[in-house]
Amino acid sequence: MSKSWLTFPYPWFPLSIRLDRRVPPLLAILGILTFMLLILSVGYGEYPIPLLAVAQILLGLDPNNPDYSFVIYTLRLPRVAAAFLVGIGLAIAGAILQGLTRNPLAAPEIVGIEAGAGLAAVALIVLLPSTPISLLPIAAFAGALLSALLVYGLSWNGGSSPIRLVLVGVGISATASALTSLMITFGDIYDVSQALVWLAGSVYGRSWAHIQALLPWLILLIPLALIGSRQLNLLTLGDDMARGLGSAVEWQRVFWLLISVGLSGACVATAGTIGFVGLMAPHLARQMVGTQHEGLIPTAALIGGLMVALADLLGRSLFAPIELPCGVVTAAVGAPYFLYLLYRNRNA
Repeated sequence: MSKSWLTFPYPWFPLSIRLDRRVPPLLAILGILTFMLLILSVGYGEYPIPLLAVAQILLGLDPNNPDYSFVIYTLRLPRVAAAFLVGIGLAIAGAILQGLTRNPLAAPEIVGIEAGAGLAAVALIVLLPSTPISLLPIAAFAGALLSALLVYGLSWNGGSSPIRLVLVGVGISATASALTSLMITFGDIYDVSQALVWLAGSVYGRSWAHIQALLPWLILLIPLALIGSRQLNLLTLGDDMARGLGSAVEWQRVFWLLISVGLSGACVATAGTIGFVGLMAPHLARQMVGTQHEGLIPTAALIGGLMVALADLLGRSLFAPIELPCGVVTAAVGAPYFLYLLYRNRNA
């Protein structure tokens, strides 16, 4: 079956983007859904705000009640924005890992990257509780990078095998999770309680300071992922085919691992370990737009952002006034989905 493509060449820069024709309208629909969810999520709370007033404020218009602006911009919008941005980062990291390993079950939380970031961040929270927020992404990145290096090094045998990467990653994830539990067991009760809430995956209390710490990582790494997406397409063809087409396979693998590590570490530092977003979002995007990463990455990004933002809204509303962390909601949906994927790929 032939596919139709849209090609966007840039004569002033050696880059050509080739998109499936399904991608632009789908991105537009996802963008509209994002704005609608943003309005709904910002308007919901103990102090409800009419949706029209929320839309007016977000579009730069002044509503009749000046108190709305304070509630929206100071209390609610940072939380919703943090959830959406974290979902974007985790979804792109998952799409990269699935393409890199050619394994549909790969994701940051499964191959050890997210667990390593979580271990480093918990160590900072428990051992150095007075550490500024701005250092938390750096610590999480260092933990994720160490995990990735261990996975890459232990899976090396004259070259890195995608299957070995996943299997070793599962072992590293289990080890990091065990060390995290050990640290929580012997930590100060107040710091441990903070770490436990954070480990559940939550954007509760997130402020503009958290977003300012996350944004530089996204601004740097997401364009790199989009620009290099054609090289990632080559890696999905297999190492021999990619080498035959002129790709430096091992260098490309390191490059993509670093991007995935950076995105995962920054997102974990912002919202804790929100599981299964990096697994589900790329799968859903692949069913909609195919396997070419030029369209897959931005589609998965918007789906991931919607998933985390929706999970946060459901966590606030399902059992109000009790709040469920958004990581609990994504796990409740993601775990059965993971089992479904295991069953579907049992003979693969």
